[in-house]
Amino acid sequence: MYKKILVPLDGSELSETILPQAVSVAKPSKAEIVLLRVHEPLEPAVRETLGGDLAEKLDTVNREEMENYLAKIARDLDGQGLKVSVVTVFGRPADTIIEYTGANAIDLIAMATHGRSGITKWAFGSVADKVLRLSPVPVLVGPVAGATRA
Repeated sequence: MYKKILVPLDGSELSETILPQAVSVAKPSKAEIVLLRVHEPLEPAVRETLGGDLAEKLDTVNREEMENYLAKIARDLDGQGLKVSVVTVFGRPADTIIEYTGANAIDLIAMATHGRSGITKWAFGSVADKVLRLSPVPVLVGPVAGATRA
């Protein structure tokens, strides 16, 4: 039985398509769903170009947007009788997901994949692929039927 299920979301509708599966796993075991949103930091050159004050304001706006996004989804899940927590962090998505999992007693990661393959996957990489390869816990991965692919 799972106690804590990590659901990384990137703000896209596609990433949210894994939520029904996460809920179906969480409900019988009364597991907590941890919604995680990772925001990649600005590249140093971009941060320098923007200047310290503007870059800090942008970070603040991004964090507020991430928190509002996760709070909305958490309210929906809470309305279904689930225990939900939200986490927003800055970092590299795959690395941050793996680090968070190890440091926070996560039992399962549930995430959607954008379904990239071939040259697109090579060019853009795959967060889901890296998480699958490096995760210390089981990973439940979409794509979910009917979801549009990037």
